[in-house]
Formats: sequence, C-alpha cells, structure tokens
Amino acid sequence: MNMEKYDSIYFIGIGGIGMSAIARYCKFKGLQVSGYDKTPSDLTRELEKEGIGVHYEDNADLIPKDVGKTLIVYTPAIPAELNEMQYALANGYKVLKRSRVLGEITEGQRCLAVSGTHGKTTTSTLTAHILTECGEGCSAFVGGISKNYGTNMLVSHTPTVVVEADEFDRSFLQLHPEIAVITAMDADHLDIYGDLEHVHGAFKAFASQVTGTVIAKYGLDITSKDTKAEILRYHYCD
Repeated sequence: MNMEKYDSIYFIGIGGIGMSAIARYCKFKGLQVSGYDKTPSDLTRELEKEGIGVHYEDNADLIPKDVGKTLIVYTPAIPAELNEMQYALANGYKVLKRSRVLGEITEGQRCLAVSGTHGKTTTSTLTAHILTECGEGCSAFVGGISKNYGTNMLVSHTPTVVVEADEFDRSFLQLHPEIAVITAMDADHLDIYGDLEHVHGAFKAFASQVTGTVIAKYGLDITSKDTKAEILRYHYCD
C-alpha cells in the first residue's frame, strides 16, 4: 500500500484480531492510527498502551477530518448502519475492507500465506517464529496472540511477510503470495459458501493466485489444473 498518500489510518472495528494487527503495522510505519470498537478488551487496551487512540462510542466526530489524507479501514463484522461507517461513505473518504488493505500491504513483498479451515493460526505463527529466530526476519499478521511474542503482529524491515490467509468472506482472494500453505478444506463458513463444493472452489481460486509454490496437505483436492505454481505435499506422522 502506498502509505505516503495518507497521514492517518482510521479503523472501524479496531479491536478485531486481524484489524489490530494491521493497525500495529501502520503505527510501525509512522502513521497516525486510531479507531473505534464497540467494547474495551485486553487487545484494545494493549493498542492504547502502544499509543493508538481507541474509543468505544459510535461517534463520527472522532474520525480525522482531513478526508484526502485519511484512509478508513473496516471489518465486515460491523453493522452497515453504524454511524461512523455511514459518515465515512457519505463524506468522500477512501474506505477499504480489511482484506483489501492486507492485500495492498503484501503487494511487492515476498508473501508467505497460510490458509486452511483449521490450523492456519498455529502454522502461520510457527512460520513467523522460524523466520525470526533464524535471522531471516519477517513481518507477520497472525490470527491469534503468540505466546512467544505476546502479540499478533511482528514487524521487520525485511521484505518478507507472513500472512494468515482467511477464507471467511473469501478474504484470501485479495492475496497473491509467492508461497502458500493449505492445511485443510473442510465444510466451514457455510453461511458464506453454501456448500462444500463452493468452499473447495474458493481454495482452488486462491491456489491459482500463488506465483511460486503451493504446500498442500496430502489428500487435498489441489492439482496442477488449479494452479501454475509448484505443488508440494505434506502429511502428519504418528
């Protein structure tokens, strides 16, 4: 993402695990970061300790007023009728979904994306830990709080970024990673997909966007028909 276009990033739903990771990254990049969430939490309190302004009332007056220099980021978990969201849309702000912003952040970097209907938080955290400990370094957007680092966001000046690629709402289709892991393709989020066939279709579409290597669990229906990337398989051992 071209950070130079903006002075402020404002998050509607900043307390979410994915939203807070992007907020921390933007703070690391030197931007003014603030946002709204419905209720305080351990995560929002940590953000406040890090110098990120968080409020808990749906009050559009608290959105930065420089429209051209403020990017609004939202999570699809917020209700469409939220006053702050309606204000941002009505007043000419650039408004982007969280997944779109994550896609723009990773563009031009060496992206390692970990997807799957289960196992992706553990796998992405392990991947980020290995890269950090071996000295390679990486930034990482993880869908949970790592016990090792006490955060869901690792930051580095290296061009490698590890991303937990979320299949909810087809968010992972905003990513074009060099390397992708697919841990599982089970029937999940059927309120979004309807049936297992459409879940598989989304993962196949994700695999088609990988530029280098797909690492898929043995037995998953990902083949050379679905992607031009190299396909490697792994399996659990007893």
